[in-house]
Amino acid sequence: MISVEQKEGLATGARARPLIAHVLFRFDYGGLENGIVNVVNGLPAGEFDHAIIALTEASAFSTRIRRADVRVYALNKKPGRDLGAYKRLWSLLREIKPTVVHTRNVGTLDCQLFAWLAGVPCRIHGEHGWDTHDPDGTNRKFHLIRRLFNPLTHTFVTVSDDLKKWLIERVGIPARKVMQICNGVDTQHFRPRASDADRQLLPADFTPASIVIGSVTRLTEIKDPLNVVRAFLAIRGPMRAAGHDVRLALIGDGPLRGAVEAAVRESADPNSVWLAGSRDDVAALLRAMDIFVLGSQREGISNTVLEAMASGLPVVATATGGNFELVERGVTGELVPPGDSPELASAIHGYASDAARRRAHGAAGRARAERLYSLGGMMNRYTELYSMHCKRLTETA
Repeated sequence: MISVEQKEGLATGARARPLIAHVLFRFDYGGLENGIVNVVNGLPAGEFDHAIIALTEASAFSTRIRRADVRVYALNKKPGRDLGAYKRLWSLLREIKPTVVHTRNVGTLDCQLFAWLAGVPCRIHGEHGWDTHDPDGTNRKFHLIRRLFNPLTHTFVTVSDDLKKWLIERVGIPARKVMQICNGVDTQHFRPRASDADRQLLPADFTPASIVIGSVTRLTEIKDPLNVVRAFLAIRGPMRAAGHDVRLALIGDGPLRGAVEAAVRESADPNSVWLAGSRDDVAALLRAMDIFVLGSQREGISNTVLEAMASGLPVVATATGGNFELVERGVTGELVPPGDSPELASAIHGYASDAARRRAHGAAGRARAERLYSLGGMMNRYTELYSMHCKRLTETA
Protein backbone atom coordinates (compact mmCIF):
# COMPACT_ATOMS: atom_id res chain seq x y z
CA MET A 1 0.00 0.00 0.00
CA ILE A 2 1.23 3.49 -0.89
CA SER A 3 0.72 6.20 1.67
CA VAL A 4 0.51 9.75 0.36
CA GLU A 5 1.69 12.37 2.82
CA GLN A 6 0.60 15.32 0.71
CA LYS A 7 -2.03 15.05 -2.04
CA GLU A 8 -2.64 18.60 -3.18
CA GLY A 9 -1.83 19.65 -6.71
CA LEU A 10 -2.60 19.27 -10.35
CA ALA A 11 -4.09 16.06 -11.61
CA THR A 12 -1.80 14.11 -13.92
CA GLY A 13 -3.86 14.81 -17.00
CA ALA A 14 -3.97 18.56 -16.33
CA ARG A 15 -0.25 18.98 -15.71
CA ALA A 16 1.46 21.24 -18.24
CA ARG A 17 4.97 21.25 -16.72
CA PRO A 18 7.55 18.43 -16.60
CA LEU A 19 7.23 16.34 -13.44
CA ILE A 20 10.45 15.49 -11.58
CA ALA A 21 10.09 12.40 -9.35
CA HIS A 22 12.75 12.37 -6.64
CA VAL A 23 13.34 8.84 -5.31
CA LEU A 24 15.18 8.23 -2.04
CA PHE A 25 15.30 5.52 0.60
CA ARG A 26 13.66 7.42 3.47
CA PHE A 27 12.43 11.00 3.64
CA ASP A 28 13.59 12.13 7.05
CA TYR A 29 15.97 14.60 8.69
CA GLY A 30 19.33 14.59 6.92
CA GLY A 31 21.61 16.44 4.54
CA LEU A 32 20.55 14.60 1.39
CA GLU A 33 16.90 15.08 2.25
CA ASN A 34 17.44 18.74 3.07
CA GLY A 35 19.07 19.16 -0.33
CA ILE A 36 15.98 17.73 -2.05
CA VAL A 37 13.76 20.12 -0.08
CA ASN A 38 15.94 23.03 -1.20
CA VAL A 39 15.60 21.95 -4.84
CA VAL A 40 11.84 21.48 -4.63
CA ASN A 41 11.29 24.77 -2.82
CA GLY A 42 13.82 26.72 -4.84
CA LEU A 43 13.30 25.77 -8.49
CA PRO A 44 10.91 28.05 -10.43
CA ALA A 45 7.36 26.84 -9.75
CA GLY A 46 6.36 27.75 -13.29
CA GLU A 47 8.92 25.42 -14.86
CA PHE A 48 8.74 22.09 -13.00
CA ASP A 49 6.38 20.02 -10.88
CA HIS A 50 7.75 17.63 -8.24
CA ALA A 51 6.89 14.38 -6.49
CA ILE A 52 8.94 12.79 -3.72
CA ILE A 53 8.94 9.00 -3.43
CA ALA A 54 10.39 7.37 -0.31
CA LEU A 55 10.98 3.62 -0.63
CA THR A 56 10.34 3.15 3.07
CA GLU A 57 8.68 6.03 4.92
CA ALA A 58 8.28 9.78 5.07
CA SER A 59 8.42 11.57 8.43
CA ALA A 60 7.23 14.98 9.60
CA PHE A 61 10.28 16.31 7.77
CA SER A 62 7.87 16.58 4.82
CA THR A 63 6.44 19.75 6.35
CA ARG A 64 9.59 21.60 5.23
CA ILE A 65 8.23 21.55 1.69
CA ARG A 66 6.65 24.95 1.08
CA ARG A 67 4.97 24.19 -2.24
CA ALA A 68 1.40 22.96 -1.78
CA ASP A 69 1.38 21.10 -5.10
CA VAL A 70 4.11 18.60 -4.16
CA ARG A 71 3.07 15.05 -3.40
CA VAL A 72 5.08 12.87 -1.03
CA TYR A 73 4.65 9.11 -1.37
CA ALA A 74 5.84 6.40 1.03
CA LEU A 75 6.07 2.89 -0.43
CA ASN A 76 6.54 1.22 2.97
CA LYS A 77 9.26 -1.12 1.76
CA LYS A 78 10.10 -3.90 4.21
CA PRO A 79 13.71 -4.78 5.10
CA GLY A 80 15.39 -7.06 2.60
CA ARG A 81 14.03 -7.98 -0.80
CA ASP A 82 10.50 -6.62 -0.88
CA LEU A 83 9.42 -7.14 -4.48
CA GLY A 84 6.00 -5.75 -3.64
CA ALA A 85 7.52 -2.33 -2.95
CA TYR A 86 9.11 -2.25 -6.41
CA LYS A 87 5.82 -3.27 -7.98
CA ARG A 88 4.18 -0.37 -6.15
CA LEU A 89 6.92 1.93 -7.43
CA TRP A 90 6.35 0.75 -11.02
CA SER A 91 2.59 1.25 -10.67
CA LEU A 92 3.01 4.69 -9.15
CA LEU A 93 5.37 5.82 -11.91
CA ARG A 94 2.90 4.56 -14.51
CA GLU A 95 0.19 6.57 -12.77
CA ILE A 96 1.92 9.91 -12.26
CA LYS A 97 3.99 9.74 -15.50
CA PRO A 98 7.07 11.77 -14.53
CA THR A 99 9.31 13.23 -17.21
CA VAL A 100 12.37 12.68 -15.03
CA VAL A 101 13.15 10.18 -12.27
CA HIS A 102 16.04 11.28 -10.05
CA THR A 103 17.25 8.56 -7.67
CA ARG A 104 19.71 9.22 -4.83
CA ASN A 105 22.59 7.06 -3.59
CA VAL A 106 23.21 3.39 -4.25
CA GLY A 107 20.25 2.18 -2.17
CA THR A 108 17.82 3.45 -4.81
CA LEU A 109 19.85 2.87 -7.95
CA ASP A 110 17.89 -0.30 -8.77
CA CYS A 111 14.82 1.92 -9.10
CA GLN A 112 16.28 3.04 -12.43
CA LEU A 113 15.18 -0.34 -13.83
CA PHE A 114 11.58 0.15 -12.74
CA ALA A 115 11.59 3.72 -14.03
CA TRP A 116 12.73 2.35 -17.41
CA LEU A 117 10.07 -0.38 -17.32
CA ALA A 118 7.45 2.25 -16.46
CA GLY A 119 8.43 4.26 -19.52
CA VAL A 120 10.01 7.24 -17.73
CA PRO A 121 11.98 8.92 -20.55
CA CYS A 122 14.69 10.73 -18.52
CA ARG A 123 16.59 9.02 -15.71
CA ILE A 124 19.14 10.67 -13.40
CA HIS A 125 21.05 9.30 -10.42
CA GLY A 126 22.68 11.37 -7.69
CA GLU A 127 25.62 10.45 -5.45
CA HIS A 128 25.44 12.56 -2.30
CA GLY A 129 27.94 10.93 0.02
CA TRP A 130 29.33 7.71 1.36
CA ASP A 131 27.24 4.74 2.46
CA THR A 132 27.54 3.43 6.02
CA HIS A 133 28.26 -0.03 4.60
CA ASP A 134 30.88 1.36 2.20
CA PRO A 135 32.61 4.29 3.93
CA ASP A 136 35.67 4.16 1.66
CA GLY A 137 33.86 3.60 -1.63
CA THR A 138 35.71 0.33 -2.24
CA ASN A 139 32.84 -2.17 -2.03
CA ARG A 140 33.00 -4.26 -5.22
CA LYS A 141 29.33 -5.20 -5.02
CA PHE A 142 28.30 -1.53 -4.98
CA HIS A 143 30.68 -0.76 -7.84
CA LEU A 144 29.07 -3.59 -9.84
CA ILE A 145 25.58 -2.26 -9.08
CA ARG A 146 26.53 1.18 -10.37
CA ARG A 147 28.04 -0.28 -13.55
CA LEU A 148 25.06 -2.60 -14.01
CA PHE A 149 22.53 0.25 -13.99
CA ASN A 150 24.76 2.66 -15.89
CA PRO A 151 23.17 1.82 -19.29
CA LEU A 152 19.70 2.76 -17.93
CA THR A 153 20.92 6.04 -16.41
CA HIS A 154 21.31 9.11 -18.57
CA THR A 155 23.24 11.31 -16.11
CA PHE A 156 25.05 10.81 -12.81
CA VAL A 157 25.20 13.85 -10.51
CA THR A 158 27.75 14.20 -7.70
CA VAL A 159 27.82 16.90 -5.03
CA SER A 160 31.61 17.09 -4.79
CA ASP A 161 34.64 16.90 -7.05
CA ASP A 162 35.94 14.08 -4.85
CA LEU A 163 32.86 11.97 -5.63
CA LYS A 164 33.00 12.88 -9.31
CA LYS A 165 36.59 11.66 -9.67
CA TRP A 166 35.79 8.50 -7.71
CA LEU A 167 32.76 7.71 -9.87
CA ILE A 168 34.79 8.09 -13.07
CA GLU A 169 38.16 6.68 -12.03
CA ARG A 170 37.22 3.97 -9.50
CA VAL A 171 33.72 2.89 -10.49
CA GLY A 172 34.13 3.30 -14.24
CA ILE A 173 31.21 5.56 -15.17
CA PRO A 174 31.96 7.45 -18.44
CA ALA A 175 33.05 11.03 -17.76
CA ARG A 176 30.57 12.38 -20.32
CA LYS A 177 27.71 11.11 -18.14
CA VAL A 178 28.90 12.66 -14.86
CA MET A 179 27.96 16.17 -13.75
CA GLN A 180 28.89 17.91 -10.50
CA ILE A 181 26.38 20.16 -8.74
CA CYS A 182 27.64 21.39 -5.39
CA ASN A 183 25.14 21.96 -2.63
CA GLY A 184 24.10 25.54 -1.97
CA VAL A 185 23.00 27.33 1.17
CA ASP A 186 20.34 29.97 1.78
CA THR A 187 22.47 32.81 3.12
CA GLN A 188 19.39 34.82 4.07
CA HIS A 189 17.95 32.08 6.27
CA PHE A 190 21.34 31.00 7.64
CA ARG A 191 23.02 34.17 8.84
CA PRO A 192 25.30 35.33 11.67
CA ARG A 193 23.96 36.14 15.11
CA ALA A 194 22.88 39.77 15.41
CA SER A 195 21.85 39.60 19.09
CA ASP A 196 21.72 37.12 21.94
CA ALA A 197 18.02 36.36 21.37
CA ASP A 198 18.81 32.99 19.78
CA ARG A 199 20.84 32.00 22.83
CA GLN A 200 17.52 31.68 24.65
CA LEU A 201 16.94 28.41 22.75
CA LEU A 202 19.76 26.80 24.73
CA PRO A 203 19.25 25.07 28.09
CA ALA A 204 19.22 27.28 31.17
CA ASP A 205 22.67 26.16 32.33
CA PHE A 206 24.17 27.43 29.04
CA THR A 207 24.88 30.94 30.27
CA PRO A 208 25.60 34.06 28.15
CA ALA A 209 29.27 33.54 29.01
CA SER A 210 29.28 29.94 27.75
CA ILE A 211 31.33 29.12 24.65
CA VAL A 212 28.96 26.87 22.70
CA ILE A 213 30.50 24.17 20.55
CA GLY A 214 27.83 22.80 18.25
CA SER A 215 27.33 19.93 15.85
CA VAL A 216 24.36 19.15 13.61
CA THR A 217 24.56 15.59 12.33
CA ARG A 218 22.92 12.21 12.20
CA LEU A 219 23.94 9.94 15.04
CA THR A 220 25.27 7.16 12.82
CA GLU A 221 28.61 5.38 12.53
CA ILE A 222 29.75 7.20 9.42
CA LYS A 223 29.04 10.57 11.06
CA ASP A 224 30.94 9.43 14.19
CA PRO A 225 29.25 11.65 16.80
CA LEU A 226 31.24 9.91 19.55
CA ASN A 227 34.37 11.47 18.04
CA VAL A 228 32.92 14.91 18.77
CA VAL A 229 31.77 13.93 22.26
CA ARG A 230 35.18 12.49 23.18
CA ALA A 231 36.97 15.57 21.86
CA PHE A 232 34.70 17.92 23.78
CA LEU A 233 34.98 15.99 27.05
CA ALA A 234 38.78 16.04 26.70
CA ILE A 235 38.88 19.86 26.76
CA ARG A 236 35.97 20.53 29.13
CA GLY A 237 38.00 20.14 32.33
CA PRO A 238 41.14 22.06 31.28
CA MET A 239 39.09 24.86 29.74
CA ARG A 240 36.96 25.15 32.86
CA ALA A 241 40.08 25.31 35.01
CA ALA A 242 41.31 28.16 32.79
CA GLY A 243 38.04 30.04 33.32
CA HIS A 244 36.27 29.15 30.07
CA ASP A 245 32.81 27.57 30.29
CA VAL A 246 32.70 25.44 27.13
CA ARG A 247 29.55 23.46 26.40
CA LEU A 248 28.43 21.11 23.64
CA ALA A 249 25.12 21.26 21.77
CA LEU A 250 24.62 18.11 19.68
CA ILE A 251 21.67 18.44 17.29
CA GLY A 252 20.40 15.30 15.57
CA ASP A 253 19.21 11.77 16.16
CA GLY A 254 19.92 8.26 14.97
CA PRO A 255 20.88 4.70 15.98
CA LEU A 256 23.93 5.80 18.02
CA ARG A 257 21.90 8.02 20.33
CA GLY A 258 22.03 5.43 23.11
CA ALA A 259 25.83 5.16 22.87
CA VAL A 260 26.18 8.95 22.87
CA GLU A 261 23.88 9.29 25.89
CA ALA A 262 25.92 6.64 27.73
CA ALA A 263 29.21 8.41 27.01
CA VAL A 264 27.80 11.70 28.27
CA ARG A 265 26.19 10.12 31.32
CA GLU A 266 29.44 8.41 32.32
CA SER A 267 31.50 11.61 31.95
CA ALA A 268 32.57 13.83 34.82
CA ASP A 269 30.25 16.64 33.75
CA PRO A 270 27.15 15.31 31.92
CA ASN A 271 25.26 18.61 32.25
CA SER A 272 27.77 20.29 29.95
CA VAL A 273 26.34 18.42 26.94
CA TRP A 274 22.90 19.04 25.45
CA LEU A 275 21.50 16.28 23.23
CA ALA A 276 18.75 18.18 21.44
CA GLY A 277 17.53 15.50 19.02
CA SER A 278 16.18 16.37 15.57
CA ARG A 279 15.07 19.99 15.30
CA ASP A 280 13.34 22.22 12.77
CA ASP A 281 14.97 25.43 14.09
CA VAL A 282 18.52 24.59 13.01
CA ALA A 283 19.21 28.07 11.61
CA ALA A 284 18.41 29.71 14.94
CA LEU A 285 20.39 27.09 16.87
CA LEU A 286 23.45 27.68 14.67
CA ARG A 287 23.22 31.38 15.54
CA ALA A 288 23.36 30.37 19.20
CA MET A 289 26.69 28.57 18.67
CA ASP A 290 30.27 29.88 18.68
CA ILE A 291 32.12 27.00 16.98
CA PHE A 292 30.84 24.31 14.61
CA VAL A 293 32.29 20.79 14.67
CA LEU A 294 31.77 17.83 12.34
CA GLY A 295 33.64 14.65 13.25
CA SER A 296 32.46 12.30 10.48
CA GLN A 297 34.43 9.45 8.97
CA ARG A 298 33.51 10.42 5.39
CA GLU A 299 31.57 13.27 3.77
CA GLY A 300 30.29 14.34 0.39
CA ILE A 301 29.41 18.02 0.53
CA SER A 302 28.04 18.65 4.00
CA ASN A 303 24.95 20.85 4.12
CA THR A 304 25.55 21.50 7.80
CA VAL A 305 29.09 22.76 7.18
CA LEU A 306 27.71 25.14 4.55
CA GLU A 307 24.99 26.28 6.94
CA ALA A 308 27.54 26.83 9.70
CA MET A 309 29.73 28.88 7.35
CA ALA A 310 26.74 30.99 6.30
CA SER A 311 25.98 31.47 10.00
CA GLY A 312 29.40 33.01 10.55
CA LEU A 313 30.92 30.12 12.51
CA PRO A 314 34.48 28.79 12.30
CA VAL A 315 34.33 25.14 11.27
CA VAL A 316 36.38 22.26 12.67
CA ALA A 317 35.82 19.20 10.47
CA THR A 318 37.52 16.00 9.44
CA ALA A 319 39.88 15.99 6.48
CA THR A 320 37.81 13.89 4.12
CA GLY A 321 35.81 14.14 0.92
CA GLY A 322 34.06 17.42 0.25
CA ASN A 323 35.31 18.99 3.47
CA PHE A 324 38.54 19.79 1.61
CA GLU A 325 36.49 21.83 -0.86
CA LEU A 326 34.42 23.69 1.74
CA VAL A 327 36.83 24.51 4.57
CA GLU A 328 39.83 26.73 3.86
CA ARG A 329 42.40 25.67 6.46
CA GLY A 330 43.61 28.44 8.70
CA VAL A 331 41.17 30.91 7.10
CA THR A 332 37.62 29.64 7.69
CA GLY A 333 38.35 26.64 9.88
CA GLU A 334 40.55 23.63 10.53
CA LEU A 335 40.64 20.05 9.22
CA VAL A 336 41.81 17.08 11.29
CA PRO A 337 42.19 13.36 10.53
CA PRO A 338 38.96 11.32 10.78
CA GLY A 339 38.59 9.42 14.04
CA ASP A 340 41.40 11.35 15.74
CA SER A 341 39.68 12.73 18.84
CA PRO A 342 42.86 14.27 20.35
CA GLU A 343 43.51 16.28 17.16
CA LEU A 344 39.85 17.28 17.02
CA ALA A 345 40.05 18.38 20.66
CA SER A 346 43.16 20.43 19.97
CA ALA A 347 41.51 22.25 17.05
CA ILE A 348 38.40 22.98 19.10
CA HIS A 349 40.54 24.20 21.99
CA GLY A 350 42.32 26.61 19.65
CA TYR A 351 39.07 28.34 18.78
CA ALA A 352 37.51 28.11 22.24
CA SER A 353 40.48 29.96 23.75
CA ASP A 354 40.68 32.71 21.11
CA ALA A 355 37.56 34.84 20.56
CA ALA A 356 39.23 37.10 17.98
CA ARG A 357 40.22 34.11 15.85
CA ARG A 358 36.70 32.72 16.11
CA ARG A 359 35.23 35.97 14.81
CA ALA A 360 37.77 36.36 11.99
CA HIS A 361 37.43 32.81 10.68
CA GLY A 362 33.65 32.89 11.07
CA ALA A 363 33.43 36.07 9.00
CA ALA A 364 35.70 34.56 6.35
CA GLY A 365 33.51 31.46 6.21
CA ARG A 366 30.41 33.61 5.74
CA ALA A 367 32.06 35.48 2.88
CA ARG A 368 33.15 32.19 1.27
CA ALA A 369 29.61 30.77 1.49
CA GLU A 370 28.17 33.89 -0.13
CA ARG A 371 30.80 33.90 -2.89
CA LEU A 372 30.98 30.22 -3.84
CA TYR A 373 28.01 28.30 -2.45
CA SER A 374 24.89 30.38 -3.02
CA LEU A 375 21.55 28.62 -3.20
CA GLY A 376 20.85 30.53 -6.39
CA GLY A 377 23.90 29.02 -8.07
CA MET A 378 22.77 25.51 -7.14
CA MET A 379 19.26 26.21 -8.46
CA ASN A 380 20.69 27.41 -11.77
CA ARG A 381 22.61 24.16 -12.14
CA TYR A 382 19.57 21.98 -11.36
CA THR A 383 17.44 24.03 -13.73
CA GLU A 384 20.12 23.43 -16.38
CA LEU A 385 20.16 19.68 -15.62
CA TYR A 386 16.40 19.13 -15.81
CA SER A 387 15.92 21.51 -18.75
CA MET A 388 18.69 19.69 -20.67
CA HIS A 389 16.87 16.39 -20.32
CA CYS A 390 13.47 17.84 -21.15
CA LYS A 391 14.95 19.53 -24.23
CA ARG A 392 16.56 16.27 -25.33
CA LEU A 393 13.19 14.55 -24.96
CA THR A 394 11.50 17.20 -27.11
CA GLU A 395 14.16 16.98 -29.79
CA THR A 396 13.85 13.19 -30.06
CA ALA A 397 10.03 13.14 -30.01
